[in-house]
Amino acid sequence: MEAAAVRVARRRRAAPLWAVGSLLFLAGALLTGVLVGPAHLGVGDVVQSIAAKAHVPGVTSPLSPVEDAILWDIRLPRVVLGALVGAMLAAAGATYQGVFRNPLADPYLLGVAAGAGLGATLAVAYVSRQNLIPPAAFAGAAVAVALTYALGVSAGRERMGTILVLAGVTIASFFTAVQTFVQQQHADTLQQVYSWILGRLPSSGWCDVVLLLPYVAIASLVILLHRRQLDVLSVGDEEAATLGVNVPRVRLLLVVAATLGTAAAVSVAGLIGFVGIIVPHAIRLAGPSSYRMLIPLSLVIGAGFLVLADVVARTALSPAEIPIGVVTAFCGAPFFAVVMRTSRRFG
Repeated sequence: MEAAAVRVARRRRAAPLWAVGSLLFLAGALLTGVLVGPAHLGVGDVVQSIAAKAHVPGVTSPLSPVEDAILWDIRLPRVVLGALVGAMLAAAGATYQGVFRNPLADPYLLGVAAGAGLGATLAVAYVSRQNLIPPAAFAGAAVAVALTYALGVSAGRERMGTILVLAGVTIASFFTAVQTFVQQQHADTLQQVYSWILGRLPSSGWCDVVLLLPYVAIASLVILLHRRQLDVLSVGDEEAATLGVNVPRVRLLLVVAATLGTAAAVSVAGLIGFVGIIVPHAIRLAGPSSYRMLIPLSLVIGAGFLVLADVVARTALSPAEIPIGVVTAFCGAPFFAVVMRTSRRFG
């Protein structure tokens, strides 16, 4: 009992340090994302421009009209979009790992990726309009998850978590087969489809940020409000029920929230893998394992991680741009191997 009390006291003392450290990491990542690029922008000039936009008395922007447009119409929207997508994917990954008690679960577990990929492929192959890819991808992801849940319920509510995972694998396999068939019938669209599948953050201004923000805000709020129940679910369904948790309701609510946010992020940014595994497990390996801290830290650190990954994607081979999904895969593949070796610690 004394050892447990000591561990709890240490976690409470470490919580403010983790909060401050994660916020500093995010601030540094955001600043790096804004400053790094072909056009040089100074830190002081950027700060003054932001203050001028905020209508601070006596402050005017020192940037030229072209530099101002680069900052406000290209870099800032892309950095904010990357932060939203990274935060959502990381928090969704942590949520799935808690709901299914599987340390290797990720945001694409229930067929979101396959559904979004099929939706995007259909939009490219049959409509050929770039602006229809995000809504088509979102619709495909939503349909895939709805079919996964319907199949899981029809198979029985006993061991619902395991059944949902198996149903997700089944639906994902079917949707992937349909996507492959459509691609073979429309080979001329392969390059456009794969450029979306590999993940990218569009530089199209604030419209994608405005589109994504409500979904991320709602999903993140639901997950944050139920993060303590994730700690209870980790002990098992029967034990959680005896502690007063409505296990089916909490599981469904968290899965819907995480999936809704993931579907929205994927529809805008494509299939960016490994974020939902890298970030939560990096936090676990470094210290906090309780979902009370893990979820908010995943949101903040996930945002910073993807912003930095995007900086690498757009500068490593400049003026060419690497798909951001390739960058996260380079980071995620070796990290995934480490997680597999240490997964017993979190199972």
